[in-house]
Amino acid sequence: MSALEVLAVIGIIGYIIVRQVQGEPLRGKRAVLLPVILTVVGFLNLRSGGTHLTGADIACLVIGAAGSAAIGLAFGAVTRLRDRGGYLWAQLPLWGLWLWAALIAWRVLMTVVATGMHAHVAASTATLLVSLGINRVAQAAVIVPRAMAMGVPFAPEKDGRSFMSGTITRGAGPRYNASDRYDSGDQRRFDASDRHNGDARPREAGRHSWDQR
Repeated sequence: MSALEVLAVIGIIGYIIVRQVQGEPLRGKRAVLLPVILTVVGFLNLRSGGTHLTGADIACLVIGAAGSAAIGLAFGAVTRLRDRGGYLWAQLPLWGLWLWAALIAWRVLMTVVATGMHAHVAASTATLLVSLGINRVAQAAVIVPRAMAMGVPFAPEKDGRSFMSGTITRGAGPRYNASDRYDSGDQRRFDASDRHNGDARPREAGRHSWDQR
């Protein structure tokens, strides 16, 4: 992985952290599809240039992925989900930044272990995207069931449709309909509410017990 690619990954992480702490409308494609894409790209990057993975590399990658996934599950559990204007709104509490510290510390630890085992691929920066992608996929694995329990759909995408709305709002009653399409006026009003967070008090729904601490 080149220095430019490393800087790009750091930029992605910084962007994610800022958006999480500020809070944002939770859009399904960004929460579910983007992590999958990051993970796939990361794996492809590992195999680029005919890189050979040794047994030590595979062992370190599996252990590292398990740790990243565990921290991702914790991210999904502590993230605050709210119903704002009929759509999901997500925010990471400030103390949740410790999970980012844990993820970075885990990555450093696995790099040291992999170096000691001469697992050069696992110790390289080429695994950064894989670790980040798996972490985000694990978070989505918790967020989606929580959203389904709340019966509140993801925020609409640019085309006006809410990703997985039929799955998430199943059994939630006639308020939501998977075939609904929101017009441009609805989208503008929703986007305007994002820019004026202080003007509206979101109704919290289905908060996890961690949120009350």
